[in-house]
Amino acid sequence: MDIRQLKHFVAVAETLHFGKAAERLNMTQPPLSQSILSLERELGEALFSRTKRTVALTPFGEQWLPHVRSALACVNALPGLANRLRKGEAGRLALSFVSTADYSVLPALVSQYRSRYPTVDLALTEATSNVQIASLLNDKSDAGIIIPPANTALPAELSYKKLLSEPLIAALPESWARQQRLRIIDGKLCPSSVIDAPLIIFPQPLAPAFHALVMSYYASYGTQANVIQHAIQMQTIISLVAAGMGIALVPNSLRHLARTGVVYLDLLDDPPQLDTGLVWRKDNASPTLKNLIAIALEAI
Repeated sequence: MDIRQLKHFVAVAETLHFGKAAERLNMTQPPLSQSILSLERELGEALFSRTKRTVALTPFGEQWLPHVRSALACVNALPGLANRLRKGEAGRLALSFVSTADYSVLPALVSQYRSRYPTVDLALTEATSNVQIASLLNDKSDAGIIIPPANTALPAELSYKKLLSEPLIAALPESWARQQRLRIIDGKLCPSSVIDAPLIIFPQPLAPAFHALVMSYYASYGTQANVIQHAIQMQTIISLVAAGMGIALVPNSLRHLARTGVVYLDLLDDPPQLDTGLVWRKDNASPTLKNLIAIALEAI
């Protein structure tokens, strides 16, 4: 059977008259009758009971009719769907992001994208930068929000656009501030207070760029960090700070993560700058990806 035969069946079912159905379909009656007979032979069941004066749907025809209408509606919707897919107004977009982006660029980017393209299936996955890069190279993701590698270039297959550059700040136990255990000048934390304090940080293998940036701060003062604890989630790091275990150097946007027992202070002098950006495969021509990139670039 084909779409043409299904349309013939619906026309006859709605008019219950072969002549009127043929007129609606802009065809003559004999080919219409032959089309219905051919369809009935293929189905192995009569669709209509016919007399010289009347045409009626058989019980089988009555039950089959709504399914045929549904199938034809889907077929009729295909051109519109193709147009929406072409414009990136439908389809799927897989976007991954580092945990720090959840407090900076991610919420606004997702909000803008969802408001403009509400019918796109947007799949969000939190992952470290190295995992995201591997996923993009293996065509398992469309785009990622990453912290770019510190001293190495991204693979040639990828494009990157910086979305944000922000200073690192210190997350400190509130009790330390109350006890005046810290040296603060004009509301900013002195390097000596950072260097002397135990540090909580991401593990180097999971966040090499971020880890290197933090370590560079200590190296600029000719010392090494006293790492007391590693944690793989930013929320966990802040919880450990609240518990008084130590301090953490975090992106400025993490001020949005309010937590009882934690205060955030700017670093004195020139704090390290953390870059966050969007990365994607150069050969990915997905319309949904193109729309995401356009929205991301608007915000810069």
